[in-house]
Amino acid sequence: MNQGTFVVLASGRGSNFQAIIDRVHEGSINAVCTGLITDNPDAYAIKRAEDAGIPAEVVPYRTFPDKIKYEDALMAVLARYNPDLVVLAGYMRLLGERIVDAYTGKMINIHPSLLPAFQGLHAQRQALMYGTKVAGCTVHFVTHDMDAGPVIIQRTVPVLDDDDEESLADRILVEEHQAYSEAIKLFFEKRLRIEGRRVRILPDS
Repeated sequence: MNQGTFVVLASGRGSNFQAIIDRVHEGSINAVCTGLITDNPDAYAIKRAEDAGIPAEVVPYRTFPDKIKYEDALMAVLARYNPDLVVLAGYMRLLGERIVDAYTGKMINIHPSLLPAFQGLHAQRQALMYGTKVAGCTVHFVTHDMDAGPVIIQRTVPVLDDDDEESLADRILVEEHQAYSEAIKLFFEKRLRIEGRRVRILPDS
């Protein structure tokens, strides 16, 4: 059986990217990561890709005159890879409707909150300021609206009385590494079915 392929878009250190490719290497994800694409030429994720023998391509946002031209270039790179799945792993730019439409049902993202709570930046800080007792992460399909697509997996952590933003983020990140790999595994096992706002996880055949 032919393995599926995916590409990862990342902007920073790439810890989720590393966790994912580790699961691929171990054989728990039956798919191949064929490329890393980043908007940041200084992203540490580039070194992670090189160490894993995965092609890394930089599409540097700041060198383009506007978002449309940047996304034209990004779409051309994605089309060249023709992935079965696009994985956003700490990719810090909102994608335009053209890209989202081109990969509807084939693009996923992870967010460090229990969506729909605390969308956008600094979700951990938002959780602490609100005083919530439980936080976590959400893997979801990408739609036109930010952090609002159908939910695939959520995992929780308690918010401790002495937590600060960093300690809470670190504890959530442990769950992110597990949840994201599990969602990708389910995708390539064809066990995810989008039904309106819900994602049904089908039984293992």
